[in-house]
Amino acid sequence: MASIVKREGKKGSTYRVRVRKGGRYVSKTFTRLTDAKSWASEMESKIDSRQLPSAEALKHSLADLIDRYLENELGEVKTAKDKARHLRWWKDQVGGVKLADITPTLLSEYRDKLKKRMQPGTVNRYLTSISHAFSVAVREWGWIELNPVSKVRKLKEPRGRVRFLSEDSVDQQGRAVHGERTRLLDACHKSRSPVLHDIVVLALSTGMRQGEILNLTWKDVDFRDGRITLLDTKNGDIRAIPIIGMALELLKKRAKVRRLDTQLVFPDKSGKAPAKFRDAWLAALERAEIDDFRFHDLRHTAASYLAMSGATLAEIAEILGHKTLAMVKRYSHFSTDHVSGVLSKLDDRMFGGGS
Repeated sequence: MASIVKREGKKGSTYRVRVRKGGRYVSKTFTRLTDAKSWASEMESKIDSRQLPSAEALKHSLADLIDRYLENELGEVKTAKDKARHLRWWKDQVGGVKLADITPTLLSEYRDKLKKRMQPGTVNRYLTSISHAFSVAVREWGWIELNPVSKVRKLKEPRGRVRFLSEDSVDQQGRAVHGERTRLLDACHKSRSPVLHDIVVLALSTGMRQGEILNLTWKDVDFRDGRITLLDTKNGDIRAIPIIGMALELLKKRAKVRRLDTQLVFPDKSGKAPAKFRDAWLAALERAEIDDFRFHDLRHTAASYLAMSGATLAEIAEILGHKTLAMVKRYSHFSTDHVSGVLSKLDDRMFGGGS
């Protein structure tokens, strides 16, 4: 049973709530009676459902939880920087709140605050980061009984972006039409940038991320076995990528004239940092008359062409460095022409191609 005691002070009235659980009391002071009654009712409900906060939850704040998590649990994976940034935001916003007072309602309010300035997917990443910290506090530290994020609704995310370079085709008059891929490679070849063409070819041939390409060193390239070994990937795993055909030949040519003062395959003029090619990239897109296309879409293109060439999701996942097949599905988009071709084959088999 909860008791509420009113106290008068220099700053006005306060209301102290005491709730007995077993042989100990849980207490909290409020400036408004309605808040005191609400908290008392909530605590009594939690006692009935055996959810009353533990002594650790009453002692530690969210800032304590985040500090311990950052120090001991974050790890060295590439996403650690993003998680740390997310957690520091939560700490700045509600770090002073005791864990016992962190509720789904409170977290939902701050989710909505994030929603005003961020995309749904980004907001969900913030929730995921703090959720994992809470899970560790439940499972390993015994600081709280339940993860409050488990009752917070995540935002609905739009479907994965479907954008990849179109292939060459033939128009209704039988004339060859250059697709976006051909036009882009031609524009990159004509670019004044000494690195743009090779970078784009490597991205299309391997599905490597921009950061992986720019940080590529010659010791990562094995010409004898025809592969690139990435030691510093986004998910922290080592990844080996076969290099063949044009990508291999271009790297061999670049190796013959490589600079000896740097290990970077694509260095800037100083040799101390990766080359900058953004302006050249944008100019090439304009020359090729390609709209709504980002560098990361070259990775989509590589995956999509792999799928259209008959690669399985497992094979695509291995090349791109994804741990689950679900992560690959958003990359393995099929072009409309390719799907039509598949359906035509189905129609021929089932109905004899009479349509």
